[in-house]
Amino acid sequence: MKQGWEIKSLGEIADVEYGFTDKSTEVGDYRYVRITDIDDNGELISTEKKYLKHSKEAASFLLQNNDLLMARTGATFAKVLLYEDVEPSVFASYLIRIKFKEKIDNKLYWYFSKTKSYWDQANSLASGAAQPHFNGAAVKQVIFSYPKSLPEQQRIVSLLDVAFAAIAKAKANAEQNLKNARELFESYLQGVFEKKGEGWEEKRIDEICKLINGRAYKKDELLDKGKYRVLRVGNFFTSDHWYYSDLELDEDKYCDKEDLLYAWSASFGPRIWKEEKVIYHYHIWKVIPDENLVTRDFLFTLFEWDKEKIKAAQGTGTTMIHVSKGSMENRIVPVPPLKEQQTIVRQLDALRAETQKLEAVYQKKIADLEELKKSILQKAFAGELADKKLLKEAVS
Repeated sequence: MKQGWEIKSLGEIADVEYGFTDKSTEVGDYRYVRITDIDDNGELISTEKKYLKHSKEAASFLLQNNDLLMARTGATFAKVLLYEDVEPSVFASYLIRIKFKEKIDNKLYWYFSKTKSYWDQANSLASGAAQPHFNGAAVKQVIFSYPKSLPEQQRIVSLLDVAFAAIAKAKANAEQNLKNARELFESYLQGVFEKKGEGWEEKRIDEICKLINGRAYKKDELLDKGKYRVLRVGNFFTSDHWYYSDLELDEDKYCDKEDLLYAWSASFGPRIWKEEKVIYHYHIWKVIPDENLVTRDFLFTLFEWDKEKIKAAQGTGTTMIHVSKGSMENRIVPVPPLKEQQTIVRQLDALRAETQKLEAVYQKKIADLEELKKSILQKAFAGELADKKLLKEAVS
């Protein structure tokens, strides 16, 4: 261990306190901070606030500036919030307040809660699979490495503040560039259909193609292993978590390579299938274009352009929006001559390829910045952080 550093369990150096249980309201005297109010960065979400009325019991759970709160269950389990005193607040019972008995900078522990070491321990100590629990007894077992000197702790926190601010700025720039690249393609796509030229016609969807529903399955017919993969809306764009079926393929109820598909529920929009033959589910249409009027690739482009419009105009449902086959077939869309369709597709394919290259660059930049954060945190808690100037250069 580095000279001047301690390695102790949290239970040796801190007390833990569970929060307050009460019924929340839309207005009140204290903000009621809940586990759902902690975002992925361990910061307080400023929207969808809930409040409590004043009571003597509630007042004993008032938060102080720089208090540490840890979520002890659910999707946010083990995430740590460094509370900033923006308004009088009380913390809820599914949160644990960590109060150090020694001179330890709370923000140092907050940074520690973002490290691989912390999360390896949290995942190991948590109980429950579907709904992880990380209670007070478990969090007391977390091993924390820190410098004994408070000024050294504060120096490390200051360096991490500089590094994380620079990384956040670089990440925001990369995310904006990624957004700009996507918007450029969307803008060009919109322009194609807004500036219709000579020979364009308005046609119903059922005049230019045929929509074929997939197969409806009973629950016990979807298997973890089986003869055929079943493509559902849940993995329409991701190809994750496949179900299988041993039922024989129905005519027209399967899709093969280069087929055009359209998910009309939940995962909304078109896809050209590039994999092996699969059965497709009822919430997906196979689209058969009338080749005298439209090409498959133009139809894919048309569906890409139109998907948000049809969802807004004719989508139904609240938790899962879907569009009926009848409303889709009756939808009026602009169709250019075949030769112009080929030109449009060729130009959009070229722009899409350039856009995807840019997206790959920016996504890699974002991923590299996340890895840099991990590296800096690892160095910080090994006592190997450089000075501010070198940190700035590392993230530039």
